[in-house]
Amino acid sequence: MSRPLLRDATVADMPAIQAIYAPHVLTGLASFEEAPPDIAEMTKRFHAIRELDLPYLVIEEAGVILGYAYASLYRTRPGYRWTVEDSVYVREGGEGKGVGRRLLEELIVRCEAKGRRLMVAVIGDSQNVPSIALHARCGFRVSGVLRSVGFKLGRWVDTVLMERVLGEGDRTPPKD
Repeated sequence: MSRPLLRDATVADMPAIQAIYAPHVLTGLASFEEAPPDIAEMTKRFHAIRELDLPYLVIEEAGVILGYAYASLYRTRPGYRWTVEDSVYVREGGEGKGVGRRLLEELIVRCEAKGRRLMVAVIGDSQNVPSIALHARCGFRVSGVLRSVGFKLGRWVDTVLMERVLGEGDRTPPKD
């Protein structure tokens, strides 16, 4: 059995990516969206990430997308341009098989290669043990918890903030 292929996402992947994301929106707390964006919106978001020269990845096996990940700007103001936020989503039923880890590890490598200095994870729900553990295995540390910062699925939801230094981090000034 061959290892699943990790590659750059394309516009053609957007229907599969939207199908992976929609259940997370409808029944999960990883995303604070309440209605799944359609394929056109997902494609718009994809282009926005790629226009910033940030990575957007998928992992597939036998033509089936198992998960996807991308880095976005943590904040849009110029002083934050060296900091990115990761997003990793795995197809329902595919958790715990190393898909998320491969995606996140590659995302880290690519962001470091682009000169980024810090990656932030904004994890919905302080009870999201799998995501917190995944990030910890990839070198992230907990920076804080925003208690009851969102309301979804009939309850208040925390956000766990985690961070991981990329490259030289804050030891040297970035190169513009």
